[in-house]
Amino acid sequence: MKYVALLFFVLPVLAHAADRPISAEEFERMVTGKTFSYANGGVPYGAEEYMDNRRVRWTFLDGECTEGKWYQAGEQICFVYDTIDVPQCWTFFEDGGRLKARYVGQSEATSLFETARMDEPLYCLGPEVGV
Repeated sequence: MKYVALLFFVLPVLAHAADRPISAEEFERMVTGKTFSYANGGVPYGAEEYMDNRRVRWTFLDGECTEGKWYQAGEQICFVYDTIDVPQCWTFFEDGGRLKARYVGQSEATSLFETARMDEPLYCLGPEVGV
C-alpha cells in the first residue's frame, strides 16, 4: 500500500519534469558538436548542426544549408539565420533522452522531435555553401 502511495507522489513529479523546458546551458551541453535530425508528425522536417560559439547550420533536407546563431530569450532558444529576417524561437524539452521542440506562438502541431543525433557535420550542396 505504501508503494501505491509513493507512485501517486512520484508520477506527477516525473510528468512535470518532462514538461520543464531545458535551459540554454543544458541545450548547449546537449547539442554542441552534434548534428540533429528532426521530424514533425513522423515526417522528416530538417537537420541542424550545432557548432561552437552557438553557431548553427540548418537544412530542410534539400541539400541547401543556411548559417546562423542561437541565443536564449527567457525559456526559449531563438535562432537567427542569414536567409531569414525574423528570429525563430522554440521551447526545447527532453523527452526520453531525445529533444522535442515546440515553436513559440504555434499549436502543438508545430512540434519537432529528434529522430537522430550524429557526430558528423551536415552535407550541404549548392552555391550558398560557405567555407
